[in-house]
Amino acid sequence: MDWTILWWVLAGLITIAGLAGTVVPALPGVPMVFLGLFIGAWIGNFETIGWVTIGIMAALAVVAWVIDFLAAAAGARYLGASSRAFWGATIGAVVGIFFGIVGMLLGPFIGAMLGELSGGSNMVQSGRAGVGTWIGMVLATAVKLAIAFLMIGIFIFQLGFGHMGVTA
Repeated sequence: MDWTILWWVLAGLITIAGLAGTVVPALPGVPMVFLGLFIGAWIGNFETIGWVTIGIMAALAVVAWVIDFLAAAAGARYLGASSRAFWGATIGAVVGIFFGIVGMLLGPFIGAMLGELSGGSNMVQSGRAGVGTWIGMVLATAVKLAIAFLMIGIFIFQLGFGHMGVTA
């Protein structure tokens, strides 16, 4: 029995779940995209998608992971938020998933505000912390999506041109 089609389906599903995970905070989005693409390269014995391409995509996944942590913290710190605001935003983002798009947009903001309020900050400071954390998380999500699509684009480019002898 040839398992190739099933492996491609698995690689595709993991990649799609990874794309969803770049927006949904509970999933490790870009690392999942990388895993799906890695499986795709493995299917072809790394002949069409070579180790250099895998290395570039791995480096992009690491950059996205670092940005994920730094952007929200930087946005929060820029407007004077504490670590409570960051963790509140993270919890708010996870809870927000259950309330659809509105929850995913407002969850981090509300969570950061509540985190800051729980530390004794006033309403104005808590609101500023919420805005800063929210801006950081939105920017991080945009960058992570861009990196994920860049990785997929590199993979598709190599897959298409790799059969013509252009491999990395």
